[in-house]
Amino acid sequence: MDRSYLDWPFLGAEHKALALAVDDWARAALPSIGDHDDVDATCRAIVRALGEAGWLRYCVPQAYGGVHEVLDVRSLSIIRETLAYHSALADFAFAMQGLGSGAISSFGSEALKQDYLPAVAAGEKIAAFALSEPEAGSDAAALSASLAATSDGYVLNGEKTWISNGGIADFYCLFARTGVGSRGVTAVVVDAGAHGFSIAERIEVIAPHPLARLRFDDCVVPFDKRIGEEGEGFRIALATLDIFRTTVGAAALGFARRAFDEAGRHALNRRMFGGTLADLPLAQERLAEMALDIDAAALLVYRSAWTKDVKRQRVTREAAMAKLFATDQAQVVIDKAVQMFGGMGVAKGVKVEELYREVRALRIYEGASEVQKLIIAGQQLNALREES
Repeated sequence: MDRSYLDWPFLGAEHKALALAVDDWARAALPSIGDHDDVDATCRAIVRALGEAGWLRYCVPQAYGGVHEVLDVRSLSIIRETLAYHSALADFAFAMQGLGSGAISSFGSEALKQDYLPAVAAGEKIAAFALSEPEAGSDAAALSASLAATSDGYVLNGEKTWISNGGIADFYCLFARTGVGSRGVTAVVVDAGAHGFSIAERIEVIAPHPLARLRFDDCVVPFDKRIGEEGEGFRIALATLDIFRTTVGAAALGFARRAFDEAGRHALNRRMFGGTLADLPLAQERLAEMALDIDAAALLVYRSAWTKDVKRQRVTREAAMAKLFATDQAQVVIDKAVQMFGGMGVAKGVKVEELYREVRALRIYEGASEVQKLIIAGQQLNALREES
């Protein structure tokens, strides 16, 4: 695995040390964890292992058992990239602990932070982020799930779908409508055991992950479970995605690096035409293209993370660029790796076949590639308007 990027000025010595430590842990610990035929149990086991190893401490602020005073996007990205190189489920489990509790970390009351974040860091509670609905995916402002205020708290009705960790999460940071438009969305925490909450459907996808459609029938949510103020939910959701969207690009980087290494080793060992596959100019061209795409993606990912951590500013544009390019190009890199393997590349049990299935969802979740293009264009046009 190429580690030259760890010396780039976007990263500090602590990030390099973190990458090496996570890599050592992943090589030693992950092969013995779980069975992909029981994805729920495997994800639970991975969350526990990540908590015991201390890696989930990077998902919450220091005051609640975390490592940094505020979430460090470079550290989150380093960990996701490294875990993704070894195991898509390990990356998934880590990412959802951060994304699923991120709204609490940034906007929750002190009581909510104390109730949930230490358990997230320890791997004792599994978190989930519930935004998407059957008719509100890319258009997140079109939510229809409703929160009606009563004397006893909010009453939640509606559905959420494509919810990662659905069915195994202990709590869900959920966004529902309390008014009209984007300023009529409120964020709340819903515990898995809440009366009126049920798993309507478990969803199976090409790369197995815990995924579900959730139903809420007069589900009572106490007022003290609200995150932030009423009507701030849409802003809270976008700000949370602003932090974690960059890390999706980092996960894609991990997949792409693994595909490159698998393809390179295969090329060096595959005998053909009196030499090896690596001797063929066409194979060298493919490997060069893959290396270029990986480095370009890494530059965008760690620029975005550095900007968020060091400049302490919104990275809507930078995060969108990082996610768009890194996920799209990871798909291209992995496709080239599969092609270099030939028939073996689509055989079950071969790593590049697994990567081919795993990478596809990254171009959809936390904002599809097309949405990222709209975000980038909107940011650029706004900048031009301000100059005019």
